[in-house]
Amino acid sequence: MPATHLPEGHRDDAPADTREGTGPGDDLAGTVGRKEARKQRARAAGRRPLGYGLGMFGMVGWSVAIPTVLGIALGVWLDTRTTTGYSWTLMLMIAGLVLGGVNAWYWVSKESEDDG
Repeated sequence: MPATHLPEGHRDDAPADTREGTGPGDDLAGTVGRKEARKQRARAAGRRPLGYGLGMFGMVGWSVAIPTVLGIALGVWLDTRTTTGYSWTLMLMIAGLVLGGVNAWYWVSKESEDDG
């Protein structure tokens, strides 16, 4: 086999089974190594990628939206089943907003601790 067809670092005169980087898991090991090095460079730089910020934004949004929507749904159901003078929809919507705000605060503070 001519040397021009060999990957970098391979010697043409070495037996095929003793060459480095020719095993079936070597491509995976190289990929994992590159990703790990990139991750460590990002940690050392201290900057978060755009995807991280968008993911955190989405997690905070959903952590507020889901309890709020569930509170509204439960409130509407209770309002149709009961004849009290209170608006369960409004009360449970506010409760869902408060619960969602506490939940969002928890996630943001947890991520802030990881930074520190």
